[in-house]
Amino acid sequence: MLTNILTIAGSDSGGGAGIQGDLKSISATGAYGLSVITALTAQNTMGVDAICPVAISFLKQQMQAVARDIQIDAVKIGMLGTSEVIAAVAEFVAGLQCPIIVDPVMVAKSGDRLLQADAVTSLRELLIPKASLITPNLPEAADLLGVTEAVDRESMLNQAEALLRLGPGAVLLKGGHLATNESPDLLALGDSYIWYESERIETTNTHGTGCALSSALASFMGQGLEAPEAVSESKTYIRGAITEANRLDVGKGHGPVHHFWALRGDDG
Repeated sequence: MLTNILTIAGSDSGGGAGIQGDLKSISATGAYGLSVITALTAQNTMGVDAICPVAISFLKQQMQAVARDIQIDAVKIGMLGTSEVIAAVAEFVAGLQCPIIVDPVMVAKSGDRLLQADAVTSLRELLIPKASLITPNLPEAADLLGVTEAVDRESMLNQAEALLRLGPGAVLLKGGHLATNESPDLLALGDSYIWYESERIETTNTHGTGCALSSALASFMGQGLEAPEAVSESKTYIRGAITEANRLDVGKGHGPVHHFWALRGDDG
């Protein structure tokens, strides 16, 4: 039987990230995707034109409706937007007994801010302590900690340790923003630290990489993998999605990754 993975995030009308990207990644990694929408966005590969938050009462109805009827095997949490949404989601996941993956989405690939500045404290204090695993990139980690962005492996290690002190079960600190040819990620488990090495892939088709990775992690952990193996499988998946993204022709800006890159016919 397929496991059921719930994504709680914003809608991306361009289809590359957010709820749409999450559902593609969950399906591509062998699970069944459920969704709760926190906000609607009017966006494309060039940027975000508008954001329309979902009413808190309706957000709660979505979560309650899913949980009342369907077994939830893991949860991925993405764009939340406001302190009120964070509080509602934190209250909901507190009653679940499954892996909770939090991708602290703050800024879109285009540079548009997706989390209100005054909501960072709520994210840090209400939701992150309930997470099994958080997946910040370097700017997000710096924002959460109120420090300057990490610039090397030593500062990544220090910030991963500081993030663990916020209370999550584990931290996957993504090194894609380092100014090097490498793109190392660091998994901090409290009693151990694991580096995952990756060469940088030169492409502009990177819209939705964070959503795809965190959704794949939720999918694999919901299927029973422990964090180290889930990270390894998820990185293999996202590397293929980025590498094969040039097979798509979507927009004039930051194009999406190819979520279903592995489902190719005999013609390649």
